[in-house]
Amino acid sequence: MHVLVTGATGFVGGHLVPALLAAGHSVRALVRDSSEYAPPDGVDVATGDLLDAGSFDAALAGVDVAYYLVHSMRAGADYAERDRRAARNFRRAADEAGVDRVVYLGGLGEDDETLSAHLRSRREVEFILQDGAYDLTTFRAAIIIGAGSASFRMIRELTTRLPVMLTPRWVRTDCHPIAIDNVVAYLVGVLDSPETAGETYEIGGPEVLTYAEILRRTGRLMGTGEPIIVPIPVLTPKLSAYWVALMTDVPSSVARPLIQGLKTPVVADTGAAQAQFAVDLTPFSDAVRLALSEPQSREATRAAAATGGAGR
Repeated sequence: MHVLVTGATGFVGGHLVPALLAAGHSVRALVRDSSEYAPPDGVDVATGDLLDAGSFDAALAGVDVAYYLVHSMRAGADYAERDRRAARNFRRAADEAGVDRVVYLGGLGEDDETLSAHLRSRREVEFILQDGAYDLTTFRAAIIIGAGSASFRMIRELTTRLPVMLTPRWVRTDCHPIAIDNVVAYLVGVLDSPETAGETYEIGGPEVLTYAEILRRTGRLMGTGEPIIVPIPVLTPKLSAYWVALMTDVPSSVARPLIQGLKTPVVADTGAAQAQFAVDLTPFSDAVRLALSEPQSREATRAAAATGGAGR
């Protein structure tokens, strides 16, 4: 099958492209600057920017399925408008090219006022893509555990550098983390399941944990010990983002929308996904061990290249 991956330089895209090749598909990667992308052997590289209408239309020629993994969160405060514009440009180009299917990875959370601005933006992109003439398959996920994930990087660095943490009340919020290998298995699996066209699936790992539990268990697995976590009711997400940016290498432009999203319980209803796909879910501890085993230099390279790519 002829497949296009947008956001190929991002966290999820970087794992997805080789998995698609291994599954026997013909893969084209859309990147903004080919000089900054070292593709696996056999990948056709196309250049273009989804924010620049017309610059990427040729990349969609002859494509059966396109993966939409673009996210502008690192771009700053106007990320929602940039994501909105990119999705509209992509929808138009995909329709004109006659693409049969689009696969989108978005975020969990109920469609109500409790959604953070970050999660509302991910859902808005989903709604924009739904209006295309192609069939859209959507996956919704919470924190993805893997080297290169901005959320996991933040968790890892906090547990390494802060034995005592003063945190907002969101540390008691439920979350449904999932390993990157499981996410990729779902994304690749749709190509062998035409009945998934037009469907939406919520995906998560085998365990639901609070953010406090995620921090403590990560500390244990890293060998630094469990951090002491002290929730402070008056500590706002905005202040927390500045604090995270000060104490970790995660920039505040990324930390702030991520932390605002942590206020929302994100627990997947995984029944439909588990019934449709034969994915052997990775326990949280095993996912963290795999992420920690990846060389730091490789993770740093992926994180630096992740601007414009998807991954929470």
